[in-house]
Amino acid sequence: MVVEHRHRALSVRGISEISVRAQPYGARPRHRRVKERSPVPILVRSIAFNLLFYLNTFVYLMIALPTFIMPYRAILAVAKSWGRANLVLLRVVAGIDFELRGREKIPQGPIIVAAKHQSAWETFALLSLFDNPLFIVKRELLWLPLFGWLMMKGRMVPVDRGAGSQALVAMTGRASIELADNRQLIIFPEGTRRPAGAEPRYKYGVAQLYAAAGVPCVPIALNSGLFWPRRSIRRLPGTVVVEILDPIAPGFDKDVFFKRLQQEIETATARLIAEAQVKSGR
Repeated sequence: MVVEHRHRALSVRGISEISVRAQPYGARPRHRRVKERSPVPILVRSIAFNLLFYLNTFVYLMIALPTFIMPYRAILAVAKSWGRANLVLLRVVAGIDFELRGREKIPQGPIIVAAKHQSAWETFALLSLFDNPLFIVKRELLWLPLFGWLMMKGRMVPVDRGAGSQALVAMTGRASIELADNRQLIIFPEGTRRPAGAEPRYKYGVAQLYAAAGVPCVPIALNSGLFWPRRSIRRLPGTVVVEILDPIAPGFDKDVFFKRLQQEIETATARLIAEAQVKSGR
């Protein structure tokens, strides 16, 4: 049995796990036969959601302004609220719901969260899953007016992708400081979004971070790319599934950890993609 948790309810119930055969890497999922839940065309609903998403983001940026003179936890509270509001908009306007499985596997205290990255969805949806979260982000995001300043206020960890080993040393040092403050560090091991079903491209930096931090690493698999395709304005109706996998304890050899992390995330992600395709009849 696996545990399912919906954001619209506080109760937890058991559901049976579905075993399906995943597509091979490179076989990108097709979306042409997605069953609509509304007579309103998907494109119209997608455009409406996108407009409301940016409007909602602007409103929350304005709400966040006073947090510049408050403790950093204040901006985290605003960011979590923004993420929850986006999830409501997705469900009501675009017909995209979500399920969370395995929340009970998240340990207390400081952890590294290594998540699959298929779309912008997880950049806001994962925020509310953790008490004191922060992201590793590319340095250029901190240069954005207002948005970047608020990220600095939230003590996000920047990384300069062009600085090589020096960037890795700086990132692990800063991350260790934040983890010592009992935070949950979210990292996308591939460094950028990858389409659902695409061949993975994990970066070794996550193994370096794991070795330096000495805290558990929680892998996360998901299938958000099926419903929020990369570089597309279309938002396809369905249910995003996020699965929290068993934590990897600290102390493993870096190479062993790196191989295990990739295998566990990719195996679970392929299963979630195939499960969604079976349910939708694609």
